[in-house]
Amino acid sequence: MTTLLITHPTSLLHLTPAGHPERPDRLRAVERALEDERFASLIRLEAPLGTFEQTAFCHSPAHLQAVLAAAPKEGLAHLDADTTMSPGTLEAALRGVGGAVLAVDEVMSGRARSAFVATRPPGHHAERERAMGFCFFNHAAIAARHARQIHGAERVAIVDWDVHHGNGTQDIFWDDASVLYASTHEMPLYPGTGAPSERGIHGNIVNVALAPGDGSDEFRDAFEIGILPRLAAFQPELVIVSAGFDAHWRDPLADINLREADFAWATRKLMEIAERHAGNRIVSVLEGGYDLDGLAKSAAAHVAALMGA
Repeated sequence: MTTLLITHPTSLLHLTPAGHPERPDRLRAVERALEDERFASLIRLEAPLGTFEQTAFCHSPAHLQAVLAAAPKEGLAHLDADTTMSPGTLEAALRGVGGAVLAVDEVMSGRARSAFVATRPPGHHAERERAMGFCFFNHAAIAARHARQIHGAERVAIVDWDVHHGNGTQDIFWDDASVLYASTHEMPLYPGTGAPSERGIHGNIVNVALAPGDGSDEFRDAFEIGILPRLAAFQPELVIVSAGFDAHWRDPLADINLREADFAWATRKLMEIAERHAGNRIVSVLEGGYDLDGLAKSAAAHVAALMGA
């Protein structure tokens, strides 16, 4: 069974202001790391252009219209203090949608066991009605709804280990018992959501907060005690990973001290869940990670684990 790498050159055309942490060099760093010979067996596909119908799985028509209206023909348009659009942003964001959907199609059909979607901008802060936190469309959430509505999956789990809480994913699935959203993240930190008391209407939201300065032991405990038992009880038919790598010790935007080995360990734990309950089906989408070296090495460790290496 194969592992897919899905990306697209237009991901580099989403431009941000000078000094902005979410920059094209992030994706270049990941791509260089995955050019190593140990990744030669990856099946590499280009992300198709996502459709407006696919964004509507998770976002309101008003949100789509707002993003379309903000897209500039030249220069940069600021949606908020952190989130900007350039002329290439809309296509880049829609390639992220299309890549996540393609990954689900390939994995749910059995043509691949796992997939890593390396596109930018990221997605997990995008709420049903709002773009924010560098994010425009919520790729992981759209992937989950696509698995439900197109492939008939009854239960989908999204596990988010980005150091920032995925408020957008939580917002979208707050009242949807068919999707379990489990997140480990630093608190207090942007965007200010993700308290353990935030559980969703059906108890399908699992938030395990880490404190500034926490490292490998606390992260692994969060998984072992807070997240993995809930996943096992939920018995998902597909596991989706919001794979942010900004909990790495080198990252400038947070204060969690993970190493590459922690991301590989967490990947293998989720693969065990997928093997037991989901026919080995696991889809991962790139979220944050803003130190280029830490991002590249962590993504490589994650993909190597997906490949069983």
